[in-house]
Amino acid sequence: MENILLQASIYLGAAVLVVPLSVRIGLGSVLGYLAAGILVGPVSGLAGAETSDLQHFAEFGVVLMLFLIGLELEPRTLWDMRHRLLGLGGAQVVLTTVAIALALLGLGLTWQVAVTLGLILSLSSTAIVLQTLAEKNLMRTPGGRGTFAVLLTQDIAVVPMLALIPLLMLPGVDGLTSDAFGISNPGATAAEKAGAAEPLMTLVESLPGWATTALTLAIVAAIVLGGHFLTRPIFRFVHASRLPEMSTFISLLVVLGIAFLMMLVGLSPALGTFVAGVVLANSEFRHQLEADIKPFKGLLLGLFFMTVGVGIDTRILTVQPLTVVALTLGLIAIKAVILLVLTIPFKLRGHDRLLFTLGLAQAGEFGFLLVSFARQQGILSLPQGRLTLLVISLSMLLTPLLFILVEKLATRIKRDDQPADEINEKGRVIIAGIGRFGQVVHRLVRMSGLSTVVLDADMKTIETMRRFGVKGFFGDPTRPELLEAAGLAEASVLVVAVDSPESALRIVAHARSVRPDIHIVARARDRVHVYELYQAGANDIVRETFDSSVRAGRYVLENMGFTDYEAARMSQTYFKVDRGAMRDLASLWNPGQPVHLNDAYVARARQLDADLELALVAELDGARTSDEVAE
Repeated sequence: MENILLQASIYLGAAVLVVPLSVRIGLGSVLGYLAAGILVGPVSGLAGAETSDLQHFAEFGVVLMLFLIGLELEPRTLWDMRHRLLGLGGAQVVLTTVAIALALLGLGLTWQVAVTLGLILSLSSTAIVLQTLAEKNLMRTPGGRGTFAVLLTQDIAVVPMLALIPLLMLPGVDGLTSDAFGISNPGATAAEKAGAAEPLMTLVESLPGWATTALTLAIVAAIVLGGHFLTRPIFRFVHASRLPEMSTFISLLVVLGIAFLMMLVGLSPALGTFVAGVVLANSEFRHQLEADIKPFKGLLLGLFFMTVGVGIDTRILTVQPLTVVALTLGLIAIKAVILLVLTIPFKLRGHDRLLFTLGLAQAGEFGFLLVSFARQQGILSLPQGRLTLLVISLSMLLTPLLFILVEKLATRIKRDDQPADEINEKGRVIIAGIGRFGQVVHRLVRMSGLSTVVLDADMKTIETMRRFGVKGFFGDPTRPELLEAAGLAEASVLVVAVDSPESALRIVAHARSVRPDIHIVARARDRVHVYELYQAGANDIVRETFDSSVRAGRYVLENMGFTDYEAARMSQTYFKVDRGAMRDLASLWNPGQPVHLNDAYVARARQLDADLELALVAELDGARTSDEVAE
């Protein structure tokens, strides 16, 4: 027990120390977990012996993650993805396997080893990629959906790979020894097999082929039918107990029970829980399931990434650094080229093409399982297995950096390869960005009889607006030539309503430098963005949620005993005083310095809050005095 507590404290302490720092400097949580694992493993030697067993436990983080993803996908959505699953995902697995196998044949390996490694390295990291896509809100983009389709296909492909690899066994490998392959016995001992699950496992293994197939189909059907018909009454029964922990119990029971059933018949537990999640996507208990499972998913995934970092064999890296680096970069390059080629027929462009190409260019966690299995089958030798594991680990370690590269490159290219529209109209008002915010502004201005020119960098948004009779022009509003073509030189007002704060700043700064006299109305995400836009030259700055928040506050006052008149007067006063305070604070704001570390800013903000409170009290007294006079 003492050893367990010590190891748990080491892992948790490293995560608490490294991961927040990694997120703070923009490297993401995944790279932070990997770095924490390297710190407690290869660097300090505080962990390592328990990594193998711990990794098997932590892999359930992937299972939980796929279950949660399934909850977000309705069956109809999954059916709509069938072409990407079979075409895009299938082509990626086959082409990558062939390309890697040919490259390894050129390096002198036997064709059995080359094909086995091609299969293993064709897979990508479901855990790292999906976690990163979720963190960056990229799952619903075309590139994110294509990436997910390939990952799901790869998870399904693990099953036939496990069946194919034994057929590639090298001749003359009977009587395996630990000296040759690093294993003492491919099969588990009786003591190792002892457990409650052993009778069931033995029973399934003894079944003839047709019976195993029938059992597999029966289990899959039971998961689908049970999820559709049984979950509702079971969840209602559990929730009737009014014990919050019972909700977590039943959620974990669903996931772990399905994972065991899938493993019983030799299928991927991640695939089974994903199917269950899709079945439950339309259930009224979906959000409760998600809330119960999410904390466990985050903890286990973080632990899994740390075990990957702990398991990196740095001794090989120090002895053969050039070989290891060359193999890792070569793997990433081969996979990236194939993925890039696949973006052409499947019409992924711009940022989505970069995301798909670089996001899937690493090896995956299922590679650890397949390498171990291939060693047990006598296909890979111990040195080959260790080198492969190191290459897989390093490629996974580089994945967060590849996502950072995607973001850097995406800022230098257009989001879509389609050329910008030729702008043949000019108006007194230019609206850059026709999303939720810009649409409201445009309707009010246009219906008031003023001429407008609408620009937006999202072609789908432009096409949608055209269906409703709103003419807009496709193009990136940050490009000076497009603003000039839209009539920046003659316009009276420029409305900056784009989603990206960085793009908004570039538009405002350019427009102010070209037209010092133009009136600029800009949308801001938060207070700091207000200050940035103010210094860039915007005249009127609207925080995107400020007006709606003030209105919500007014409703609160009305329902807490204030009259409608009093609530309206107080909300109007709050609006005016806060707007003035924003300009006051903007003069004290220093770019690059957090506001809570700016002493002058903090002192002035506290004084302005006190002034606002006095103003609201005075307004309330005035409103009540007016009511008394009126009476």
